[in-house]
Amino acid sequence: MSSEVITNIANISLALSLIVALIFGIVQTKAAARDRRERFTLETLRDFQTREFAELMQFINSHNLPSTREDLYKLPLEEQKLFLQFAQEMESLGLLVAEKLINLDLVDKTLGSFVTTSWEKYRSVFEDIRVKAPDPFLGEYFQWLAERIDENMKTNPRKPFYLDPEIKKR
Repeated sequence: MSSEVITNIANISLALSLIVALIFGIVQTKAAARDRRERFTLETLRDFQTREFAELMQFINSHNLPSTREDLYKLPLEEQKLFLQFAQEMESLGLLVAEKLINLDLVDKTLGSFVTTSWEKYRSVFEDIRVKAPDPFLGEYFQWLAERIDENMKTNPRKPFYLDPEIKKR
């Protein structure tokens, strides 16, 4: 065997090793991204199932929310805290969906129209604060999330899970 043949075999082996390493790296990166997304999904589901979140939902459902920044500051301090905490929760949730760390369908299935109805309750005060503060970014991901869910419900409404004929066959 000549040295030229040996050199060619060595070069081919190196090239194949590089290709295998690249494929392995891509597979590992995709698996890590999937694992990260699953972790965020499970964490988000747990966050929705806390007593604290249930209290926030109850507060939003049972109260008329302020329409201006001034009205917000007139609320008792505890109500202001609940108002702000829920807004932060929805903003964080919207950010996770926008960054594709959790799936919009998960939010639709767990909270659904509650996101859109709560945004409608927040809209006027947030729009007021955006102008007066000025803070044009206030609640941007909350608004975006509510609009995506509303759009999804109109263009692609889903059947309740218990009515799905495929599920009934199981």
